[in-house]
Amino acid sequence: MAPAVTRPAALPAAFAVPLLLALLAPVGLHQAEGAQPLPAADAAVGEGAVFAAQPLSVLEGARSGLEASGELIAAGDAAGARYAAEFSAGHFAQGMAGLDLAGLPSGDVADVHITLLDLPALAESGSSADVDAAVSALDGLGSPDSDARLAVVELLTAVDEQYAEASGGNEAAYMISASLFETARELFEGSADESSMLDVEQLSFFADLSEAVESRGSFVKVGTLVGAIQRDLLGTDVLEHDQDALYENIRQLYAQLLEAVDAGDYELAEELAIEAYLENFEYLEPALEFVDAEFMYKLEIEMREDLRDMIKEGRDPADIRAFLEGTILPSLNEGQIKVAAVAAASASNPAWGAEAAEIEGAPPSAAPARMGQTTGEEQSAVRDEIDFIRDSLDEMLAHYEAGDTKSAYAAARTAYLDSYEHVEVPLRPIAPDFTLEVEYQFAELRNLIKHGAPYDEVRAMATNIERNLDESERLVTGTGQVAPFIAFSASFAIIFREGLEAVLILGAIMTYLEASRNNRFKPYVHYGVIAAIAATAATWFVASYLIELSGADRELIEAIAALSATAVLFYVSFWILNKIEHKKWMEFVKAKVWQATTTGGVMVFVMLSFFTVYREGFETVLFYQAMFGFAKYMEMYVGLGFLLGMASLLGLYFVMRRLGRRLPLRVLFGLTMGIGAYLSIAFLGNAVRELQVLDIVPYTSMIGTVPRLDINMATMTGIYPTLETVVAQIALLGVYLAGSAYVLVLRPRRARLIAQMRKSRAGADGDERRQR
Repeated sequence: MAPAVTRPAALPAAFAVPLLLALLAPVGLHQAEGAQPLPAADAAVGEGAVFAAQPLSVLEGARSGLEASGELIAAGDAAGARYAAEFSAGHFAQGMAGLDLAGLPSGDVADVHITLLDLPALAESGSSADVDAAVSALDGLGSPDSDARLAVVELLTAVDEQYAEASGGNEAAYMISASLFETARELFEGSADESSMLDVEQLSFFADLSEAVESRGSFVKVGTLVGAIQRDLLGTDVLEHDQDALYENIRQLYAQLLEAVDAGDYELAEELAIEAYLENFEYLEPALEFVDAEFMYKLEIEMREDLRDMIKEGRDPADIRAFLEGTILPSLNEGQIKVAAVAAASASNPAWGAEAAEIEGAPPSAAPARMGQTTGEEQSAVRDEIDFIRDSLDEMLAHYEAGDTKSAYAAARTAYLDSYEHVEVPLRPIAPDFTLEVEYQFAELRNLIKHGAPYDEVRAMATNIERNLDESERLVTGTGQVAPFIAFSASFAIIFREGLEAVLILGAIMTYLEASRNNRFKPYVHYGVIAAIAATAATWFVASYLIELSGADRELIEAIAALSATAVLFYVSFWILNKIEHKKWMEFVKAKVWQATTTGGVMVFVMLSFFTVYREGFETVLFYQAMFGFAKYMEMYVGLGFLLGMASLLGLYFVMRRLGRRLPLRVLFGLTMGIGAYLSIAFLGNAVRELQVLDIVPYTSMIGTVPRLDINMATMTGIYPTLETVVAQIALLGVYLAGSAYVLVLRPRRARLIAQMRKSRAGADGDERRQR
């Protein structure tokens, strides 16, 4: 489970190593000369006890994030406000154990936790009242006893983390860092003894650190000052962090696991194995991966899969003990030593940076991998895991709605632990920040279930995760080659299909005006076209703004847009089908032109050309908004298709002015009708699938019966392995086939038969008259 605070995606070695030193190094390597260690926190007293944060640092740290969030809302920075709210939620969540040990009512703590978890989305929408309510909820927890100086140490750790994030240009992280520092300084000054030389020295360090933060000095300088203050306060050369405590916690859990196995309670043993990995080892992975990625992945598999498989299979307790004591526990010890070695190396040589890559297993500071830079086997495996996660989330929602919280929690945990963990392996090198975001969402889902949140909140979080499952698949598989070609072709077809009617009508109007020597009306035709183009552009920006404004309802808006596009395409396709004969089309155009010329008013031509173009422009906006919702990472191909379509329409316009009636209208209309039918079927499939994600339409899996396309091909064709999408698309296809057969075959055949009957009757009447 990832902390709520987003870490830098890839720090240079010179920054990563000091950060590792500041946050991960174990306590007690060297005792600072003359320094008196602070008394340990109550939670850390005793053999094998687990570190717990000081209540004061938990509450004040969360409050600092809320204050920053409120300021960012006032400044109109929605994204920054969300980031600050997420920091508060994550900081509070990591310190909840300390609040429980301080004697705060667990129910009140849980209520505040849920309030903070809900806040990021509310803060992003610009609701300062919700931030104020969260601050009031924090204040309601009171002021539990806490060691002020230990709280200062912990707050300075958060200062260092956020300042590292701010060094990449994150203004919200800087505001949080500055707020946290001010709180830490006030706490220290309130407890400082000016008769103590050590405290006087610390006050000097705080003054230097204040200057560095206010002037936005280098991350290295701020980190050095933070480390100096913390070393003196703790009485150690290096900062104590909870990494060592996490290792010890894992050992304690495994000791309990062996006791459970010996007692024959394999169900409890599995629960303990999951807790050791999911709630403890997850926090150790970033440091281990930095030091030795291959080693970390090997240990991860042993803890997550091998051990749990042995427990599930009910293996002999002696075998499980041998595996734990002979494989996993020695590897844990080795990993702890590896991390300490890197921290010690960086401490002994502050200039150490490029040499970090020489430490055993340390990865170079390379750029993230490119999207789709994975093997075919990895891509196939990711698709399978994502399908399993979807089924698990559906199962979770069914259990939760029925009131079976325990089964719902187990399904949510299975979705992450047994499946998304496998997706993370190829995903993390491509998008580390996004991977952490999804981890946090899974963690938030589990917390919502544990605390009995309303069903709608749980369903909303599950929907967000499903959205990010699509994004995960896109990042791992890439766009491929066929899907971008479809996006390009569909984009070209949309603008060409929509513009064809306008071009033909405008061309016919201009030709008629020239032939009838009414050239004075031609400029007004141009004015109407220009006004229509401007109106279409305005419609695009308004539609885009409304979709962005929709926020949490964006998925529903996109589904409605896709359904609307389907309906319009259906209507227009059959309208064109009825005009497919050249004679019928020319009759339609002549009627339009005759209506305009007989009135003799210039505004008639302006309005005729305006509505001719804007009607098509409005439809084009609708179709492209729907397409951009599904063609993610293929926007460039959509844009190229649009540009080529516009160029083709301009070319067609000038050609038509010369060729006139010789344009192959039947072929052009037949082609655009087929394209419209294809697009409407694709949009319908995507719309139904969006409604399934929103739990509005049922979901019936047909994996194994219907091809499971990768996400990009699926969005470009609307083909998904679910009963509901398949039935909807087949039904619409059937209507198109039946309608086309009627218009193109049955109706012409009936017309010919009627014509033949009339001709025969006319012939018979002529013969009769001649006989008379």
